[in-house]
Amino acid sequence: MKEKKEWYKSVGNWFFIVACVILVPILIMNLYIMIQSKVNTDKVPNVFGYKPFIVLSNSMEAEIHKGDLVLTKMVNPKKLKKNDVIAFRDAENTVTTHRIIDIVEKEGEKYFITKGDNNNTQDKNLVEFADVEGIYIARFPSLGSMMKSLSDPVTILIVFFGITLIFVVGFSISNKRQRDLERLEFLEYKKKMEEEQQKEKETVSNKKSPRSKNKK
Repeated sequence: MKEKKEWYKSVGNWFFIVACVILVPILIMNLYIMIQSKVNTDKVPNVFGYKPFIVLSNSMEAEIHKGDLVLTKMVNPKKLKKNDVIAFRDAENTVTTHRIIDIVEKEGEKYFITKGDNNNTQDKNLVEFADVEGIYIARFPSLGSMMKSLSDPVTILIVFFGITLIFVVGFSISNKRQRDLERLEFLEYKKKMEEEQQKEKETVSNKKSPRSKNKK
């Protein structure tokens, strides 16, 4: 029974460790992004040079899909080359993720010509170096749609209370199971002690029995 209890405690400890390892960094990153967005309202928040963006169109299919979350890394625009996929601000100040199909020079300044892989024509406007937000390095399928839905305050509250409820219920069940295990262990220990006491009584009784016969 002791082995089962130790196994149960070990699983519980690992569960909380994994939860902390996953949740704490996410909370810190979210807090950091929130602070940056308040301090620099004209800049896209980044975490150690990395910026996440939610894909809102199908222009980069089949490599990147609508609803994906793309991760970009800040880079010196001078190091970018043809065929790189970049995130940049367009004329409407919206961040777009398209591929560089050419680099041109105009009046002494270099510009990128970009195009969505799923588009028939190139983008209307040239991309200035200053408008580049970063180079595309990875995507997380459908995670963007999930994050977008979580941007609603009501949804955030519902999810927060839902997660809290799950942890509370899980913790309560965990405590109940542990109490049940401890109670069962105590009952087994008590039963064992009673059996040992009974054996001792029987042993003493057996030792006394021959002596009483000899006296008769």
